[in-house]
Amino acid sequence: MKRFCLSVAALSLIFSSQGDACTRVLYETGNNTYLVGRNMDWSDTKMPSDFWIFPRGMAKDGGVGKGSINWTSKYGSVIISIYNAATVDGMNEKGLVGNVLYLAESEYGNPQETSHPKLSLGAWLQYVLDNFETVDEAVKALEKESFTIVTTVLPNGKAGDGHLSISDNSGDSAIFEYLDGKLKIHHGKQYTVMTNSPPYDQQLAINQYWVPINGNNFLPGTISAADRFVRASFNLVSSPKYTDERAAIASVFSQMRAVSVPLGMSDKDKPNIASTLWRSILDGQIKRYYFDSVINPSVIWVDFDKVNFSAGQQPKTLALNDPRNVGGEVSQQFKAAKPFKWLAPQ
Repeated sequence: MKRFCLSVAALSLIFSSQGDACTRVLYETGNNTYLVGRNMDWSDTKMPSDFWIFPRGMAKDGGVGKGSINWTSKYGSVIISIYNAATVDGMNEKGLVGNVLYLAESEYGNPQETSHPKLSLGAWLQYVLDNFETVDEAVKALEKESFTIVTTVLPNGKAGDGHLSISDNSGDSAIFEYLDGKLKIHHGKQYTVMTNSPPYDQQLAINQYWVPINGNNFLPGTISAADRFVRASFNLVSSPKYTDERAAIASVFSQMRAVSVPLGMSDKDKPNIASTLWRSILDGQIKRYYFDSVINPSVIWVDFDKVNFSAGQQPKTLALNDPRNVGGEVSQQFKAAKPFKWLAPQ
């Protein structure tokens, strides 16, 4: 028992300093469909977040000036942006879901040392949603590393670093990380949970340490990414596979709330503690996108069958974390707007 306690303490010390954070889970229902739950945890509690509807047929570029990659979107999507600079959460009309989570260890390589076209980190997820229908299709394309990610600091002064998870209606999943300038991909249905630091290989190893201990006996309880990964993994495998849609949604929301960080939590020794600002659940089967702000009492959602993704439609947006968002389906509340510009060096 003494050795066990020392090991737990060591793990906690190693990863207790992590700040800005998020959690993502991929839940299988009893109907062999899949829901993605995600928490957005961030140290800047005033971070602006917005829903966007982007139609298919939009001409886009990597957003970093000369040498940017160019493409035209094959698929329409609904996404959430932060700081009007980055797509961090979203789903396209084919049910491909993506989430960008913070990863401090990210290293994308020097964009000046390659002839590859360049893509803003803020546009990384959008590029995937615009171009691919399935995880396998995306993996086969991205593993060729045909572009270079370019990043810079966010408006709150935090480094714009992150890793990307995607999933589709078959339950296929992939995690993409850039470490030491090289792309690392974890591809398979077994990759159902993601948090932040350390890199994904280490997250998996830490979780494997806890599996035989059994969460019914003990679970690590701090707000660190490593501890949240363990708790989220245990909660996910412990949850029934509900066949009732409402119960399945409730299950995922309860799992995400169980690993949330209270709003306004602070610690003078850990100035970068990240409160949970919002949660999302994405259902690629029925094409519904749920959003739960911690400052509002009601969940809002977008039904894709009420959205016109046809080429030529104007992009539309809806401000989130707004007390006027009183709950229910909100597709008709979006307003036409000029798309934001991707995160780019000044």
